[in-house]
Amino acid sequence: MLPDTNPFPDATLVGRAMTEAGPALVKLDGDTVIDMTSREVPTMRDLLELPDPVAHVRAASGPALGQLGAVQLLPPPDLQAIKASGVTFAESMVERVIEEQAAGDADRADEIRQKVKTAIGDSLSGIEPGSEKAMEVKRVLQAEGLWSAYLEVGIGPDAEVFTKCQPMASVGPSADVGLHPISTWNNPEPEIVLAINSRGEIKGATLGNDVNLRDIEGRSALLLGKAKDNNASCAIGPFLRLFDETYSMADVESAELTLTVKGEDGFTLNGHSSMTKISRRPADIVAQTIGRHHQYPDGFFLFLGTLFAPIQDRDAPGQGFTHKIGDVVTIAEPKLGKLVNTVKLSTDCAPWTFGTAALMRNLAGRGLL
Repeated sequence: MLPDTNPFPDATLVGRAMTEAGPALVKLDGDTVIDMTSREVPTMRDLLELPDPVAHVRAASGPALGQLGAVQLLPPPDLQAIKASGVTFAESMVERVIEEQAAGDADRADEIRQKVKTAIGDSLSGIEPGSEKAMEVKRVLQAEGLWSAYLEVGIGPDAEVFTKCQPMASVGPSADVGLHPISTWNNPEPEIVLAINSRGEIKGATLGNDVNLRDIEGRSALLLGKAKDNNASCAIGPFLRLFDETYSMADVESAELTLTVKGEDGFTLNGHSSMTKISRRPADIVAQTIGRHHQYPDGFFLFLGTLFAPIQDRDAPGQGFTHKIGDVVTIAEPKLGKLVNTVKLSTDCAPWTFGTAALMRNLAGRGLL
């Protein structure tokens, strides 16, 4: 659900919306959504490839699609790859270790949590990944039999960056997000998502929900693809806020995200993620993702990970949190707005049928290619 009025009148906000003709590239002008799709810039990918996307947006004109709140917004990315970085916060690192030690069994999580925290405590906080101090912690944990793949990417030199979903497969605001039917232990992940063009330039940020299947990934890190990439398992939006004189990477690095989950059973979960506690600088994660070793000709959107650790019990004591069908998830940040989605099984969410080929045919049919 979107507000009826624009909470950021000075921001450069762009996105995508569904029209009768097909997907449109849009901007927010006051409280009005403007279709700025053109032959020169028909996609979000093309906009972010421009030397000065902000100048283009400010000069762009087009028909009004309606007032904010009355327009069906799509997720901001179109042709971009959707990537995600994991285990970027010390506190969430501990929870990943617990998942691995529990082998996906929520009943064992509380017992293992106490063991791991006794050995680790707060020793991971403030450690620079790849530093000598980090390597000393690695040696201590190995001696305790507690070293894991999650700690390796959490405090080792190399960031974990994986494919969250295929281009065009994310969902937008007010859409359903999906859980694989075999999962019984899962949670939302409130994150900042960066927009990067083919030159590796970070052009703006938005909000994202990197839906996490804790039991599947906990059984084996090699099941990451099954745990992360399913129908409707990734929400992004509502708008992409471009970097301009009102918003920059400094705002991303100081962002304070809140999470609220409201269930049909009356349960409410409140969570928080502070970007000030991230273990790796966002620009460093981007640099590890794109370069001479790996090109992205259409750019990519990158989830930055979360501090949020879902340990509040929902059902039985010690089992922590897991989703139930019908949960309404709200992720908010003071300078990026709110992303609201409803949880369903991935098999019950709208099938993903409109891919890159469909978009190209649609744009060509409208004379935009």
